[in-house]
Parts: sequence; C-alpha cells; structure tokens
Amino acid sequence: MAFLGKTKRTVQQFPSPEELYLSESLPRTTAAVDSLWLHQGDVIRAYAQDHQDTPDLALELPTGTGKTLPGLLIAEWVRRKTAGPVIYATPTKQLAQQVAATAEREGVPVANLTGSAKHWDPADEASVEGSEAIGITTYSAIFNSSPKLPEPRLLIFDDAHAGEQFVGNEYGISIRRYDDENAYLEVVEALKPFLSGLLIQRLEGEPDPGAHHQVRLILPAVDQTALTKLDAALASLPKPHSYKLAMIRSGLAACCVYLSYGGIQIRPMIPPTYENHIYARAKQRIYLSATLGSGGELERAFGRRKIVRMPLPAKTPPRSGRRLFIFPDLVKGGDAIGLTRQIIDLTHKALVLSQDTVSNAEAVAKTLAGDNIPVMGRDDLERQGLESFSDAPTGVLGLANRYDGLDLPGDACRVVVLEGKPDAVGLQERFLSERAEANAALAERLRTRIVQGAGRCTRGPNDYAVVVVLGSDIMKYFSRPENLKALEPELQAEVEFGWQNSKGADPEEVIENVEMFLEHGGDWREQGEPAVAEFRQDAVKVEPPGTDALGKAAALEVEAWQLAFAGDWIGASEKLQKAVPHVGPAATRGYRGLLLYLAGVWLHLGAQDETQRSRARQLVREAALAANRGTWLKEMRDLPGAEDVPLVPEDVAAVNQLVARLRGQLKPKQINDALTEMRAALAQDEATRYERGLTTLGSFLGAEASKPKGQGRCDSAWVWDTTIWMTIEAKSEQHGDGLLPLKSIRQTNTQLDELAADRGMDHPPAGSPSIILSDKLSVDPRDAQTANPNVYLTSPAVVKEIAGDVASFWTNLLMTAVGITSEQAQKDHVTSVMTENGCLPSQVINRLTQGRIRPGD
Repeated sequence: MAFLGKTKRTVQQFPSPEELYLSESLPRTTAAVDSLWLHQGDVIRAYAQDHQDTPDLALELPTGTGKTLPGLLIAEWVRRKTAGPVIYATPTKQLAQQVAATAEREGVPVANLTGSAKHWDPADEASVEGSEAIGITTYSAIFNSSPKLPEPRLLIFDDAHAGEQFVGNEYGISIRRYDDENAYLEVVEALKPFLSGLLIQRLEGEPDPGAHHQVRLILPAVDQTALTKLDAALASLPKPHSYKLAMIRSGLAACCVYLSYGGIQIRPMIPPTYENHIYARAKQRIYLSATLGSGGELERAFGRRKIVRMPLPAKTPPRSGRRLFIFPDLVKGGDAIGLTRQIIDLTHKALVLSQDTVSNAEAVAKTLAGDNIPVMGRDDLERQGLESFSDAPTGVLGLANRYDGLDLPGDACRVVVLEGKPDAVGLQERFLSERAEANAALAERLRTRIVQGAGRCTRGPNDYAVVVVLGSDIMKYFSRPENLKALEPELQAEVEFGWQNSKGADPEEVIENVEMFLEHGGDWREQGEPAVAEFRQDAVKVEPPGTDALGKAAALEVEAWQLAFAGDWIGASEKLQKAVPHVGPAATRGYRGLLLYLAGVWLHLGAQDETQRSRARQLVREAALAANRGTWLKEMRDLPGAEDVPLVPEDVAAVNQLVARLRGQLKPKQINDALTEMRAALAQDEATRYERGLTTLGSFLGAEASKPKGQGRCDSAWVWDTTIWMTIEAKSEQHGDGLLPLKSIRQTNTQLDELAADRGMDHPPAGSPSIILSDKLSVDPRDAQTANPNVYLTSPAVVKEIAGDVASFWTNLLMTAVGITSEQAQKDHVTSVMTENGCLPSQVINRLTQGRIRPGD
C-alpha cells in the first residue's frame, strides 16, 4: 500500500446552527426528521445571535418537544466553528445511547465515551480531543474524583433539570443500612458524640416509630475530635465509598451528615463543582432543560453562581401531545389499585414510576400488572435497553426515581402511572422537606419530576397517553391550588379536566372515558378536546410563593458553600447572612432558619474574638425564631458559651404539670396500664375508644385534656394553661383515600372558639391549632378555601408515632425521675427526656401541623 500524501483537514463552517442544518453538509439518513419544528429553529437562532459567549446558559425546551436535536446542532456548529473539544453529557448511559442514535440519524459525528475510561476506544478519544467528533458521555464521567475527558470548549448537559440527582449526589457518600450494615454502624460509631444514649440505642437496635422515619442533621465540624474519627471511619470503607470520599474529603468539615435508621448521607448542600477542571474550565456550559424555574434550582444543583436562562422565544410553548389524567383515589368505590389495573388491562402495557426503592417500585408494577403480563425493572432496562420494553407487545415497566430520559412515543406505551409524590430522593431532601420545613426550596425540583414523569409517553405534538396519578400524597399535591397554578397552562388544563372527571365518578364511567381517549377518534375530538380547551382558557401560570426570594439568594448560597468547602468560615458566614434577607417571606421561613443556623455555626468555627463568637450565638438564636417550632434545632449541639434557650410557655406549662404529677401520689402500675390502653386505643378504629385514647395522650403530654360536652364538639381538647390550646377531630372510622368532606372542615373551624366560650374567654390563645385526623389526606381545592388558617390535616399514623414516643419517655421517667429530690433538677430532667423523644408540646404541635388545609403563604 502506498503512503498517503499530506492532506489538510477542513470542515465547512456556517453562520448559524440553523444554516448548518439547512445545508447538505450533514450526511443525514433516510430516518432523519423532515425539518426542524418552529420552536427548535427559534432556539438555535437565538443562541447564535445572542449567547455564543455566555459562560453558563440554560435553554428551555419542554419535555416531548425535542431537546436533543437543537443541542446536537449547537454542539456540531461550535465544533466546526471553534478549536476545542465539545462534550455532550446525559444523566444515564441509556440516554447517551439515545443521543448517539439521534446523532447518527442526523449526520452529526459523535464518539461514545461512556462507562469506564479504561474501556474507551483510543480512536474515539482522539477524535474528540482533536475536535473531529462530539464526545457523548454521562454526568458521572465528568463529576468524579479523576475525570479522563479532554477539557472541552463547550459542555452540553441534557436533562439538566435532573442535575441535583446526578451531580449533587456525586459529591457525597450514601450508605444504605440494608445494603451494608457494617459500614453504617462504623460511621454511627464515629458520630456518637452528637447522639444521645436513647438515640444510639434506637439506631443500634430494632427500628421503632421514633427513629425509623426521622432524619437528623449533624455538622461534624463543631467537634474536631469527632470530625477526625468520622474521616478515619470513612477512609476505611471499601469501594465505591472510597471514590466518593475522594470527592469531598478536602472539604469534609463543611459537609452535612444526614442520619436516619435506614441510612446515612454525607455531603455539602451545594456541590463544589468549581474544583472540577473539566467542568470549571469549559469556555461555555449549556444546560438543556424541560423547565426553567426562577428559584435558583439549576444554580444550586450545578454549583454555579449565575446561569442565564434563555426561555422559548415564542410566548406559547409547543404542545407535547395530549394527556388524560386519571385520579383513581377520587373515583367512587375506593379501589384505586383495582381501577388502575383495569386501565392498564386496556392496553396490557404501562410505565410505572415510583419515588420509592427499586425493589418497591418493581413490586408495585407486579401488583398492577394483569395475569400473564411480563414485568420489567431496572436490571432489565440496563441489560437489554429501553427497546426491550418499547418494542414488546405487552408488559409493565416499574422504575424508581427515573422521571427523565425515557422516550416511549406512539404505541410504544400509552399509559404511565405516577405512584407516590417524588419529594424525598435522598436524605438531604427528606431533611429539608420533613424536618426543616423548607419545602419551598424543593418545590421547583418536585414540580419538574412530576412534569417529566407525566410526559414520558407523549413525545410529540400528536402523541397521546393516559397518566394515572396513584396515591394520596401525590393526589394531595395536585389538590393544592398553588401547585396547579405553577404548571404550564396546557398541563393545568389537562390536570383540572382529569380531576373533575375523576371526582365522584363511577369506575365504569372512568373506564369508558379512557377507552374513548385511547381510541382518539371522533368521539374524543367532539367531546374531550373542547372540554380541555375550556379549562385552558382560564389557566395562567403563577410561580409559587417564595420562588423569587429563593432565586435571589441562590448566587450568594453558591458562593457561601464554595468558601466553606475551602475552609473560609468567616467569608462563608458573611455570604449566607447576605442571603438571609432575600428568603424573608413566610413561604421560605423554614429555609431561612436553616441558613441562619449554618451562618452561625460557620462564624463560630472561624471566630477570632468574643465579638464574633457572640454574633455566632445570636445567629443561632435568630435561626430558632425563624424556624418557629422547628424541632430539628433542639437536636443540634449548643455552641460553646451559648445560653440555654428558654422553653416556650406551653413547654414550661407541660413540664410543671408532669413534675407535679411525679412528685405526687404516683402509681407506676396504673400509669403503665394507662399507657398500654392508650396505645391500643389509638391503634384501632372504634370512635369512642379512640377518643378516650386521644384524651389520655394529651394528659400524658402535660395538657389538661378532655372531650368537650355537646353536639358536634371536637373529639379531644388539649389545653396548656392560657399559652396554647389544641382541638382534635378524629375520623378514625373513615378509611380509604379520597377527599376530606367539606363538612369536616366547617365543623373544625369552630372548635377553638367553642372551647374559648366554655372557658369564659373571648378567643383562644394566639397560634392555637385545630387538627383533623383522617386517612383522607387530600382536600378539594375549592373546599380548602373555606378552612380557617389554623386548621390542619394529619394522618392518624402520626398520632400513633407520638403515642409510642410518649410511652417511651414515661417509661424512662418512671425509672429515672422519681428518685430526683430537687424539684429544679427534676424539671431539667423531664425537659431533657421530653425533648429527646420529641414530646414537648411545641414539638408535638410541630409534628401535627405539617399539613395546613388553607392555601397561601
């Protein structure tokens, strides 16, 4: 073979990505799309005109409207136009394969750089390094302790709205107890200086209600000895934990530890991506997102101070198909699972998305699948690819936390089931949601997952699919007007149409509607589409409360976490203190408390004099005020020199009452018998016995507890002097999901005023709540408006947990408190034991008032 002479590599360039697409330069296959959609052309044209040099740019292309092709065209245009590698990243390998297939179809040269770097084809690496092809990879190939990719001119992140899940979690160690109990217990051992003896006993023993669901926050930096032990414990863990430790070890002091019975997560709240040379040195980073909220979610997820948003140039986003929402829990009969099975039986095929574990998600899929219908899960998807499901004539695919990257257009799948609300992916999210009352900070993330999940089977403007919303928690989400209004108008209309046609409907009628929709013929066009259009006329998108505040704080938070990770505690605290005024609305109150606490701890860690230490303690006190009844703060270690935070009046009243009881004619056997009967009563349904159990529970919490006399009165009233009262209306005999009846709300509205009249007072003490206990945890949006602001809806399961904790702390008191002679010492001991068990009145009220019925700030 003769040697080739010298040739010059030349690449034809074009003024814009749109002209590149319109040229004949791309060797497109016969399967390529005929043309760009109007909005796709608008996006790439706007990019070329205004944003070629914007360092961090987010492009909004709603799910099902084609993000990949515009992303590839921009990538190819930049590759041809500038010297330097171009990398296109996706959250998963399966998504990377889809992008590569699209690139091949459209004639865009790409090279596969997924999986372990040692298995990459050297020729592929060279082609990316030499700007001859676009590198297709995954987020994890970029965000790891030793990335092997070339430093790119341009980085494109597909499905960037999933950034927190696929970037933030790379900068942390997650240990599931049931996967590796030895590793879990080794880390718990290092954390013992932060834990009480009771909590250690609970974590090392069998799970109980008081420990199993609770997430504790620990900041190990406040105890240098404990931090050293934690570092040593983590360093002894095997792979893959050792890889993750390498990502955070230099800034371990800045990391938060989230501890629960089921697992441990150690990570900074915002990832230090500035340390990653592949990411940080790229000339431009483009984030392709289905939704571009304004609450700072992208900035926090990727650790960037500012990401410029370029929304769709068109005022009206393209429609990505039609969805028929079904809410089985609202349908007559109370058999939501059975109705969902019937819907799936119409096509014998469905995608089931759950926020639970992989095993539970697949178990739900098996429950919903009909006889002889194959069930697939994550392992099948990874081994055989999505085609194994999409091409199959029948099947149910069950996946956990996979709300992105599944394209099932046309007849590939016509039914998607959203099982459960996807609001607690990881312990950090659980802490923010369940303990810190910082749901506003998670709202954008949660909304995106739901929108993405609902769109998995509608991948084009003419596509259509049924979306089954299964479970009381996700149904409750859609029942909140502020959540519904935050959706795009088209989706609002679809949800509202589905809600109204599910509520109180006969199951047979619902199945007929689904059949009509799936036929998608004249009957649907004549009856269904006009009705959806009516709802669409009134729909207007409104950002939820607190969104603007969170967006303004994001840049300062990113800077603060960068400084903390680098050990600049003073600078980090100052940044967070500047962020706090932005998160001032009531909707972000819980998040403000968390920021204030972190600012106080960081200032203490860097303090050089007593003035700074005093200011640190003041910030912690302000955090307690901002967090209102936030019980997590009571669990945190006091800063040295901090004064004891005085008990709130209702806690003082309770402690005084219990100490008086302990110092009186105490009969331990009688108390133990009462505790046993209380727990038994609250574990059954019969109304009269349940009411007695509630009143007993209130008395063991130091309240004057009784069942008020008279028709239509509450089932139990708990009174802590004149400090705070609580009325409880229990619907223990009403089971099943569905909507809380309007009459229950109206009845509860008056309970506190009636109690005040009984006691000769004009009104109840400020802040007193009224609680409705019911398994029906959703309220019709129109009925919610009638509730007083102090009316809350709570599951009876919460009361059972409180009863278990009350039994624990009384058992402790009977063994330890009786022998204490000093009354003050006894009060201190009772306070400590109640606090540890979450049983101070302020803590109990917090546990019972997580679900206010009336919408608003």
